[in-house]
Amino acid sequence: VMFDYGMIENIFETNSSEAFSYLNMSSILYFIIFGVLPSIFIFKVKIVRSQHLLKEIFLRISLVLFAIAGIGLIALFFYKDYASVGRNNSYLNKMINPAHIFNSVKYINKTYLTEPLVYKSIGEDATLETAKNGKPTLMILMIGETARSQNTFYNGYPRNTNPYTQGMGIISFQEVSSCGTATAHSLPCMFSNMTRGNYNKQRANQQDNLLDVMAHAGINMLWLENDNGDKEVAKNINKINISANSDSPFCDGSSCYDEILLADIDKQIKANNGNQLIALHIIGSHGPTYWKRYPESKAAFKPACNRSDIENCSDQEIMNVYDNTLVYTDYIISQTILKLQQYSNDYNVALIYLSDHGESLGENGLYLHGAPYAVAPDEQTKVPWFMWFSEDYAQEKGFNKQCVVNKTTQKGLSHDNLFHTVLGLFGVKTAAKDNSLDIISSCKLK
Repeated sequence: VMFDYGMIENIFETNSSEAFSYLNMSSILYFIIFGVLPSIFIFKVKIVRSQHLLKEIFLRISLVLFAIAGIGLIALFFYKDYASVGRNNSYLNKMINPAHIFNSVKYINKTYLTEPLVYKSIGEDATLETAKNGKPTLMILMIGETARSQNTFYNGYPRNTNPYTQGMGIISFQEVSSCGTATAHSLPCMFSNMTRGNYNKQRANQQDNLLDVMAHAGINMLWLENDNGDKEVAKNINKINISANSDSPFCDGSSCYDEILLADIDKQIKANNGNQLIALHIIGSHGPTYWKRYPESKAAFKPACNRSDIENCSDQEIMNVYDNTLVYTDYIISQTILKLQQYSNDYNVALIYLSDHGESLGENGLYLHGAPYAVAPDEQTKVPWFMWFSEDYAQEKGFNKQCVVNKTTQKGLSHDNLFHTVLGLFGVKTAAKDNSLDIISSCKLK
């Protein structure tokens, strides 16, 4: 684990449910055997100090000077070799102790001790185009958790991890990169109008995002939370946090199956009139307690790794349990589409699903996620992005559906496109929208 700024951010912004998912007998024994016991032995060592303080200072200064001389000799004879290593592997400075102390202080200073930036409004000029049939729009934006593109059946994975949505008309974009490798970074980034290259979290938290711009256009907004928090993305709109202590059969006190997000969806839709966007933040494939993300009845692949100390499972068992989470997410997507179809007489309906980041499942010895982006493998940065809408939706909104389908293999798509594409798909006009980043912009009918 590299304790860079992003990892410190993850530590500070987690919650008890996520933190305790890493607690198991193996981790407790490791802590006791390799942490507590050695610390006790070291504590009991008697240190005999020299009576000559000046002698001790001299020896320490001599040691430092000797080390500096050694570094100087290495630089003199091998600078070329080491210079290239440092330049090509800048992440190495994050592995130097005490890098974690530096990054902790940096995070605390930026988050709690630095005066916030002045809040910036964006897209206050937003207006909504009227659909040709005059019906309002109902869109569900589902934000996945830890789903990776490599295990998506629609993107060439040999296992069928999308059995429930087959035949429903899912449009799957195959070359999509995430903004980060952890939710704390990716979520606010993907909803901002900034690209990954110029993203600044402090600025993102102090300005309007996609949801705010759509609210400016008069669209009713709602965020339903079943993961580890909205990371300030939904701070200005209506939000409902699902409690794991709910007496719902979908909850066990520590987490809830994503199906709970659909339990009251009819009531939430009927509570508003006119154009609506409902964002579902699902827990999806969050590990290491993968088996807690789906009911046993949806376990398509066995044997599965039904434990949090995944180092004690085979790679195949880990792959099985992870793929089961994707199958269950596909089930949730299918149920959401069926629900939207029930409202198609009164609304123009559409669904977007996009994962926040991927997951490592043992490739190159890596597991879970959160690696520094510069060295993160594709498994952590390539994510699935689905769209669903009917032919009628495309016609009423004035774009060519087949043109959108043809873009599924387009290279270079990323979280950078979400802000502008959702505005385009919904029909929102604003100066804040960059048509070059709107996937469907070139598919608009003249």
